[in-house]
Amino acid sequence: MPNGKLYENLSIFFPDCSSFVGWGQIPIIKPIQIISVQRWLPFNIAINRRIDDETGIHMFLDDYQIERLWNTPNKYIPLLQKAGAVCSPDFSMYTDTPTALNLYNHYRKHWLAAFWQTKGITVIPTICWADDKSFEWCFDGEPENGVVAVSSIGVMKDKKAKELFMTGYTKMVSALHPKEILFMGNIPEECSGRIIPMERFTDTIKKE
Repeated sequence: MPNGKLYENLSIFFPDCSSFVGWGQIPIIKPIQIISVQRWLPFNIAINRRIDDETGIHMFLDDYQIERLWNTPNKYIPLLQKAGAVCSPDFSMYTDTPTALNLYNHYRKHWLAAFWQTKGITVIPTICWADDKSFEWCFDGEPENGVVAVSSIGVMKDKKAKELFMTGYTKMVSALHPKEILFMGNIPEECSGRIIPMERFTDTIKKE
């Protein structure tokens, strides 16, 4: 977790109670209306690449690749500030994981995203959910009427997983009314809204 000094100075980032929402006191992410990103790089690749304001950084990676953002949050601020937009961390939430752990990952995602916004970084909220129980809190702190990001990677091959994804996706659209939905992975035809596909890095490399 972040070092003690960051927790001691938490009020610097979130100076009043209005910066939090819900019984989980989830930090609020401010909405983004438009982005000018031309290509997306995963965080683990971006740290070794030239980044400019036409490059976006996403976090659709295994958790071990993005844990460093939570463990040493100040270290990567200069990198993220160079990007045109950065997706909030995609810490995993599972249907067979205790609610407390899923809520913890939701909190961590929002803490970092809100912290990044205080540093002038354009943050695109990554919307995540687990099962029906998570709908009680998984949209807490997410902005309405803005740009969001989702991923279907790893859920389209399993019927039950796809059903859970579509249930959560429908709930997300109803709750947040997103202006645009950046979508990583295969897009089910049932998905509604203004969807913008995000090209995978492996596909970008093939084109290059």
